[in-house]
Amino acid sequence: MKKDSVYIIVPIFNEGLTARKVVSSLLEYGFSVIVVDDASADNSYDSIKDLDIHYLQHEVNLGQGAAIQTGIEYALTKNDATIFATFDGDGQHRVEDLAEIIKPVEKNEADIVMGSRFLPGAFSNASFIRKVAIQTARVINFLFTGLWLTDAHNGLRVFNRKTASLLDLKENGMAHASEILFRVAKYKIRFKEMPVHILYTEYSKKKGQSIFSGIKIFFDLVFNRIFD
Repeated sequence: MKKDSVYIIVPIFNEGLTARKVVSSLLEYGFSVIVVDDASADNSYDSIKDLDIHYLQHEVNLGQGAAIQTGIEYALTKNDATIFATFDGDGQHRVEDLAEIIKPVEKNEADIVMGSRFLPGAFSNASFIRKVAIQTARVINFLFTGLWLTDAHNGLRVFNRKTASLLDLKENGMAHASEILFRVAKYKIRFKEMPVHILYTEYSKKKGQSIFSGIKIFFDLVFNRIFD
């Protein structure tokens, strides 16, 4: 596998403090990087404008799901793109984990690999409340999709070109994570979970989901299930 045929989609929104470090770590591994700037109002662009990346920008803020779909659509126009990945821009993911979870897709053992912070070998410094919320989301996603995962809302995932063309995300916000699972179940996409480290910082915690946004995601799931 040529590493530059792996396209990493990094959605950012006001990530001026972390974007350069995150993107640089991916470039050091030789990956092709697509940064989708969801209408940041800070210095996010200035912090990465000199790096060798594909830079896309939304004129208005649409949400992480929309940014990921923009990145997928762009990557699909690249004939050399064989493997796709999503990678958060706030610094909580490790490129070392990404390099590992690419392998099953590269070997055609899975169409999509999803990171899990709860499998043996994984590490996360998530708070007790966050862990409870994640486990609750796990149950809710099972009820809606039939997929019993250890970690239903992990932003670190890798998938092949066929899967990229099937995702077609409509959920602009954070409910896109569950929408991906709907597509996996609907199209019987071969999936696998692998352990990853999720390192929360004070910065990433501030950008995390609130209880209100979690409730909104639930209702987004209900409407998605009804009208999909």
